Amino acid sequence: MEQSVHAFHELFEQLGLPSDPASIEAFIKAHAPLHDGVLLADAPFWTEGQASFLREELREDADWAELVDQLNAALRAD
Repeated sequence: MEQSVHAFHELFEQLGLPSDPASIEAFIKAHAPLHDGVLLADAPFWTEGQASFLREELREDADWAELVDQLNAALRAD
């Protein structure tokens, strides 16, 4: 996998979410910890479009995949 060309806040922009540091922190705090048995894209708080984007980026190991992995890790932390 190549080095990500995007910043973490840009992933939130891509998902149509507020992308300032306080909003990102609030989003993670509101939705963490994500249960181990739930795939990131299957979490109930995503829209259909957001979930589809997350799945596709991971499946294709695309530009956003590294940041999707970072988001996944952040949502799994206690």
